[in-house]
Amino acid sequence: MTMLQGAPWLLAHRSILKPNQPFKVSLYGQDYVLWQDKTGKISCLPNACPHLGAMLSEGWCMTQADGSSTMVCPFHALEFDSHGCTVLPNSNKQTKPLLQPLDLIIQGDFIWTYGGYEPKITIPTILKDFATEYEFIGHTKNFSVKTELLTMLLNMHDYDHQNGTHRPLFEIEKVDFKEFIDHGYHSHAYFDLIRKQPKLNDIFKNLGLLAIPKTINAHLENFFPCFIVVHGESPVASAKQIHFFVPESETYTRTYVLIYGKAKHPLANLIKKNFVRLAEIIIEQDIDILGKLYPNVPQHIRLNNEIGMDWVKRNFENFSLAETQRLRE
Repeated sequence: MTMLQGAPWLLAHRSILKPNQPFKVSLYGQDYVLWQDKTGKISCLPNACPHLGAMLSEGWCMTQADGSSTMVCPFHALEFDSHGCTVLPNSNKQTKPLLQPLDLIIQGDFIWTYGGYEPKITIPTILKDFATEYEFIGHTKNFSVKTELLTMLLNMHDYDHQNGTHRPLFEIEKVDFKEFIDHGYHSHAYFDLIRKQPKLNDIFKNLGLLAIPKTINAHLENFFPCFIVVHGESPVASAKQIHFFVPESETYTRTYVLIYGKAKHPLANLIKKNFVRLAEIIIEQDIDILGKLYPNVPQHIRLNNEIGMDWVKRNFENFSLAETQRLRE
């Protein structure tokens, strides 16, 4: 259970999908093609054409008279509808489904899936609240990181790495941990990040730094295992930076960020797009350090603020144990 089958995963936000353009996603070691037609309907099929295995995501969409779309294989131009059916050459009869569609749960702009497994955790409702109350600022690019899901989650809940991994960006000098509230698969972490004054050169590179105070009163709201909400408050804006995780395989995890905001000052409207780039830099710094770890090294040092990492390990073990017990029954 290293990929936590039965947890909900946000495959994409609707803004990531351009109409009638295939988008490749991976989950649990299986590749899929995701697409949105002109009517807004979203479909998802296994990515391998059942003829000779060509990647459907390398093909294109064909719009039908009713506005729906078929996915066209780039090898022999076979068209597959959202049910996985096609019409073979020299035939006017549609085949039975040759590809099993991935079950999707569409909640507004949010595209969820359980990957074909029985749900073990309900989908959090907080994202729908953000969509109602805040302006959608944008999304980062997708990052496929060569690390397993557990390592990714441990890194994201390691509150002491802020003044190491992210020191070059935020000039963080100290982490002052305040409180951790544990509600099982849902938790809150509160801590202060004490910063140096940013250099003018850094501000010119990313104007989003102007919205970050000298002392960051960090509030992270964690929804195991699929996403983390960074609640950000400054005199300029209120922001919600949401980090998502999708287990592509045993050894790769996809991550990306959605950002919502509410302006408090006209300056926020001028720099809001910089928040997206700021989030990408944070991910790039995390990826860099994760690629420079020696695996399976025994931990002989424990830092003061590892409570978030303990929460991840405990939930990971409990989730896996519950599944093992269910299979034995």
